[in-house]
Amino acid sequence: MNIKLSQKQIGQRITELRKIKGLSQDDLAKSIKMSRPSLAQIELGNRSVDIFELQMLSIVLGFSLDDFMSKDFSVKQDVEGKVEEKIKKSDERISVPTLNVNKFKNVLLYILERCAGKPNVGETVLYKLLYFSDFNYYEIYEEHLTGAKYRKLPYGPVPQKLDTIIGQMMESGQIQRIKTEYFDKMQTRYIPLAKADLTTLKASEKEVIDKVIEQMSDWSATAISNYSHKDLPWEVTDEGNYISYNLAFYREHPYSVRVYNEDENE
Repeated sequence: MNIKLSQKQIGQRITELRKIKGLSQDDLAKSIKMSRPSLAQIELGNRSVDIFELQMLSIVLGFSLDDFMSKDFSVKQDVEGKVEEKIKKSDERISVPTLNVNKFKNVLLYILERCAGKPNVGETVLYKLLYFSDFNYYEIYEEHLTGAKYRKLPYGPVPQKLDTIIGQMMESGQIQRIKTEYFDKMQTRYIPLAKADLTTLKASEKEVIDKVIEQMSDWSATAISNYSHKDLPWEVTDEGNYISYNLAFYREHPYSVRVYNEDENE
């Protein structure tokens, strides 16, 4: 029996079928002559699919439209279970972050070194610079930079175990916490007392961090907060939950930082 499917249901079914076929979003988008951001929006349930696009998807992913639109439709694996397990493990390896404390400390030190003379860079701005460095790197390279998990809190994304890491760095003499007055408000700032070990950063990682610093480090706390709160990974996450890195692939202009094929029109 055919039913009226929601955009979210359609997106979930397409995502499951794509993964069973072992296709990346890039692979599938190219096959149906669609931009990857558009496909990502479909999979997230934020964009509708017209009948022509659905027909193209049915050809590439190997499903019948009648079955796909039915209430009892289920995604079945037609090949050996090992393939599904391999895909599952690959997805988990990419999407589940593992905090690299030493890398995180050196990224934090590097940002503080670059921004030490900027009076606007208090805790609020610093946390956003860390967040965009991590999520921008993941969107571009599909690998984690620091591996920190960011929780959605009312005032912005905050990396896991931050208080513990800051405490360790203060105790070891790497940074100093100070309170300063900035535009009639008390601001918490961190001053670097040691240099970042740049051997822990790949050239690609340093490049992404540098671009974030160049773009945002002169912004006020209010400006960078307003910007971060319109970033899709933040927007679609429930308050108090961790923000999924995979949501970075669903970003659109001006947040998307990955260079996609401009010839792939919607």
